[in-house]
Amino acid sequence: MYLLILFLPLLSAFSSGLFGRFLGEKGAPVLTTSLIGITSLFSWTALYSYLINPVPKYIHLWNWIESGSLQINLGLQFDGITIIMLTLVTSVSALVHLYSSEYMAGDPHVPRFMSYLSLFTFFMIVLVTADNFLQLFIGWEGVGLCSYLLINFWFTRIQANKSAIKAMVVNRVGDVGVTLAIFTIFILFGSLDFSTVFALVHKLQNHTILFFNFELHTLTLISILLLIGAIGKSAQLGLHTWLPDAMEGPTPVSALIHAATMVTAGVFLLIRSSPILEYAPNALILIVIIGALTALFAATVGLVQNDIKKVIAYSTCSQLGYMVFACGLSNYSVSLFHLFNHGFFKALLFLSAGAVIHAMADEQDMRKLGGLIKSLPFTYSMMLIGSLSLMGFPFLTGFYSKDAILEWSFATYSIEGTFAHWLGSLAALFTAFYSFRLLYLTFISNSNASQLTFKNSHESGFKMSFPLFLLSIASIFVGYIFRDAFIGLGSSFFGSSIFILPFHSDRFIDAEFIPTIIKWMPVVFSLFGAFLAFVLYHFFSMWLATLKSRFQTFYIFLNNKWHFDLIYNSYIVKPLLSFGHNISYKLLDRGFIEFLGPFGISKGVLYISNYSKMIQTGLIYHYAFTIFVFATLFIYFIGPTAYVINDLFISLIFVLFFSTN
Repeated sequence: MYLLILFLPLLSAFSSGLFGRFLGEKGAPVLTTSLIGITSLFSWTALYSYLINPVPKYIHLWNWIESGSLQINLGLQFDGITIIMLTLVTSVSALVHLYSSEYMAGDPHVPRFMSYLSLFTFFMIVLVTADNFLQLFIGWEGVGLCSYLLINFWFTRIQANKSAIKAMVVNRVGDVGVTLAIFTIFILFGSLDFSTVFALVHKLQNHTILFFNFELHTLTLISILLLIGAIGKSAQLGLHTWLPDAMEGPTPVSALIHAATMVTAGVFLLIRSSPILEYAPNALILIVIIGALTALFAATVGLVQNDIKKVIAYSTCSQLGYMVFACGLSNYSVSLFHLFNHGFFKALLFLSAGAVIHAMADEQDMRKLGGLIKSLPFTYSMMLIGSLSLMGFPFLTGFYSKDAILEWSFATYSIEGTFAHWLGSLAALFTAFYSFRLLYLTFISNSNASQLTFKNSHESGFKMSFPLFLLSIASIFVGYIFRDAFIGLGSSFFGSSIFILPFHSDRFIDAEFIPTIIKWMPVVFSLFGAFLAFVLYHFFSMWLATLKSRFQTFYIFLNNKWHFDLIYNSYIVKPLLSFGHNISYKLLDRGFIEFLGPFGISKGVLYISNYSKMIQTGLIYHYAFTIFVFATLFIYFIGPTAYVINDLFISLIFVLFFSTN
């Protein structure tokens, strides 16, 4: 069963990719959806089995690399972290496959699209089931490759090309950090296996390394390098710019990337590396700061976005900030719980947005929508459930994990914990505001769409509606069902897969006794944000234009995403492009190298040929004189040396001949 979880998505990808021409536009979705659906059922079976008997399982496949002290075995590891990730990835992937079979109907390249989705799922499973850092890195890079293919699926669109390249380049920055971290881990521990590395961490907790003539704490250096990888992959502040642009891909791609797979890989890496992070307190503080700033930054930018998919994309970025700073506070289990919950309600939001776009002739601008509650009541209900779960409405899935993260952050009674708590609470307010803004502009306000488009809007078919229904059920009940199993006091679900120092684990109990006003503050903030959005857009919509003009500078600042793209383009991208054009291309490639290379050689040969042609007079005594001069020079300068070389050559032949005989 465990091997089938890994290899069925690979079979699905190859079947649809290689034989898609024979399967056709209908056969490929049926085959891939069936195989991924079976994989999802196996994952849920594995979760049920692990809940009954929480004992990790290890499967050795074969010896892969043996070079000196480096020994890498390909193996599968099924512990608490892996089981949760497998369940989420395969479930969302199966529903996205089913959804895509109707959403992408009519596209001539459906088999290729389904193949990319399955390959994406396979590499994500490779990532989460790895038992060593190198195998994890293979899945890490495979996911990045597939994201490029999926974002650029409609490759005839120039913006899709740009977004895919941007995602690839920005993620490479994070990948450099992961690569350096793996090198450092091997140098320090002599192994890349999780079991070996994590068992030796406490013995090397005081080890230092000389880095650019600075003595650094080695585990802190490794933790920071892993954090750089997580920042790139999970779109944290600084390397977040690729995530909203990735919306250029088809909507099912957005759901798969932003809900369950690629963006969660960075958080998964931090959780998996908890034994290393726990002995790097300075790195943990840095993780808290970056995560909290990301949560607030993305929430503020989401307030002013008009593209329905980009609003949800920035909400993803904000929620990932919660997960990251929870890891920085050593709250790995709650971070993973929020990752699990977030996957379901975020997939629900993206697929509901896709249903709206599908019904409104590919229109994504919320300002050109409105009034859809009458024509799309089911989609409205689904998006309402997803939005309420996102904002942490009491007793829905998102409430249990988000509330636990904020309670834990306050219970640390530290500067960084208080910092994260207040920024997370403000982010919760903004999240509720832009969630209800999205609902109001899309479904409740007066329609701004064309009359023809509005009249032709209709609910999606069964293949698109059924995944929405299942995800809505998960967005309501999953948090309640799994809360005690995942993060309840005394829970042994994760066992040794997550390591927390005793000093940090005491905060679990402290979180239960924080003041009641602190416990309810995130909920109050969320409800106030939702209420404020409804009142402003329903009763005082005319004031919004006045507010924009009065706070125009601030509005432009938010609308331009804190000017991150402008800064990167002005100070990094354009100087590098200018350097590449003027130095690398004009001066070196088309200049110096060309002068010494093909162009220079051809020009020199032509020059010598033309000059030699002028020497050819046709008179015999000129040729005789030239031969005499060069023969004299040869005898004078080279003759003695030539005799010596000739004698040495004859002696060598003589010796070799007689020695052979």
